[in-house]
Amino acid sequence: MTERLEVLKTYKTYINGKFPRSESERVYKITDKKGQHIANACRCTRKDIREAIVAARSVFGDWSHRSAFNRGQILYRIAEMLEGRKDQFIKELEISGRDHKDAKREVECSIDRLVYYGGWTDKISQVFGTINPVASSHFNFSIPEPTGVVGIIAPDDYPLLSSVTLIAPVIASGNSVVMVASEENPLTAISFGEVLHASDLPGGVVNILTGYHREMMNDLTSHMDVNGIIHTSSDQNIMKLIDENASISVKRVSHYSISDWMDDRYENPYMILDCMEIKTTWHPIGV
Repeated sequence: MTERLEVLKTYKTYINGKFPRSESERVYKITDKKGQHIANACRCTRKDIREAIVAARSVFGDWSHRSAFNRGQILYRIAEMLEGRKDQFIKELEISGRDHKDAKREVECSIDRLVYYGGWTDKISQVFGTINPVASSHFNFSIPEPTGVVGIIAPDDYPLLSSVTLIAPVIASGNSVVMVASEENPLTAISFGEVLHASDLPGGVVNILTGYHREMMNDLTSHMDVNGIIHTSSDQNIMKLIDENASISVKRVSHYSISDWMDDRYENPYMILDCMEIKTTWHPIGV
């Protein structure tokens, strides 16, 4: 009997609740720390970015108007699904070169972080909203509201945990996401898309693309229908490019300088507030 060949996984993108290949049909090689070829990932283009943004925008109204309690339920469901597939994610991190102990710790921290942000969904308005004193016969309320479509450029370190840490606070507040996954280690991000797909999260709320950051960053950050950008590189030239592109359409930009994604500081409600806007409403007394 001949030796059996293992059926390797085909990694695609995650757009609008589906798993299409890049429209270019191009791929690039993913290697481990020893330089060994372990998988191929889609090399996405401007058209892929545009389709992901259209999907994120189309679902934003429904997602942002859902109750905070329902969004919290869905985030907890995502954590449940990730817990059930923990061994798969540990194995994928090990394939990329991580040792078992570190891989297990990263996956478990990702699950806990989803639960943490799920717990904040119905508290963020009470904590950061206010009733303002005014001199006229009005009630005056300031309430945080989601900003819209948020683009995320994920780092190469801690590919699963960093993706969860950046996505969870954004969707907890009612935003939708277009994320460019880690360039060097995108495998767990795409597999995380499968977890999202199997949960109750509506298709299009989170869209995950893979490819070369230098080919995709300008198109994502300059798109007029993206309302916010989250970025984690400390490269001054990249930060300048993002800030310049964002200034054209007045995007909200958050540059995070994160070295240790395991740090409890990144379980932080202010990361939710970074992708929200404060809306002030006047209401006449007695009406």
